[in-house]
Amino acid sequence: MSEDPLERIEREKSAKQANSLRTTMYIMIVVAVLLALALAFIWYQKSHLVKALNTEKDDLTQQMVTLQNDYANLNSDYDTINTQLDSSRAEVSALIDRIKQTDATNRTKIRQYQKELGTLRSIMRNYIVQIDSLNTLNHKLTADAAAARKEAAESKRANEELSSKVENLSGQVAAGSLIKARGLNVLSYNGSGKATDRSSRVVRLITNLSLVENDLAPKGPVRVYIRVKDPDGILLTNGVRTSFNLKGQEMIASASREVDYEGRETEISIYLNDIPDYHKGVYTVEAYTEKSLLGSAELMLR
Repeated sequence: MSEDPLERIEREKSAKQANSLRTTMYIMIVVAVLLALALAFIWYQKSHLVKALNTEKDDLTQQMVTLQNDYANLNSDYDTINTQLDSSRAEVSALIDRIKQTDATNRTKIRQYQKELGTLRSIMRNYIVQIDSLNTLNHKLTADAAAARKEAAESKRANEELSSKVENLSGQVAAGSLIKARGLNVLSYNGSGKATDRSSRVVRLITNLSLVENDLAPKGPVRVYIRVKDPDGILLTNGVRTSFNLKGQEMIASASREVDYEGRETEISIYLNDIPDYHKGVYTVEAYTEKSLLGSAELMLR
């Protein structure tokens, strides 16, 4: 019995549809497998990258902690540098906190922190150079000050010996009539009228002394002169030129003041103003009347 043409056509059509569905299913399976593989690869790459970024962040944090310890171990004898060091230590601590709170995948922030780390390291190197330079300078100034004090002491002894010889040659009466002084000292002040030993802030020197009681000394006006020398031995003078004659020798004074001396102890302060600038070292001051050297003192500026 022959097959009905319509049935044959329908059967062939069904077979084609079945084949098409199987092909589509196979294609979808292949696509699904490929997508799964792609997603697995992407996840692996992301996990590897995140791990690397976390390692980089941990390394950066450790470098900052090491720098923090280096700052903690860095000390100075200078107030200005200590203030700057405290500020830098605070910056390091704040940066460590920011790094810990930042996600390792935030590349912009991590790069910024790495630059700040480099900057803080450079600042620390500058601190070390400054401290070494200042320590070297301080040692030199200490040696120079010691030499200056020794020279001043020798000069003082020489002056005392000279005064003693003069008094002996002049006789007991002449020696007894000389006005003498005690408590000679010199102080330095800034523009606000406060005492300071920082050379960069000094604007005025004040020499204080007391003319001691002496009934044999002549009564009346007495002018006291001071000669102030800087650490290089240069006499300090301002626009008001003052000079006096000491035993036939004309001498230039840094400043002077006249007081009414009646034989009783008289306190006197002599101001030295309008000196352009001061520098570090030992300053010496000598006080005179037109009859004799009253004494000398030293002032150390840093």
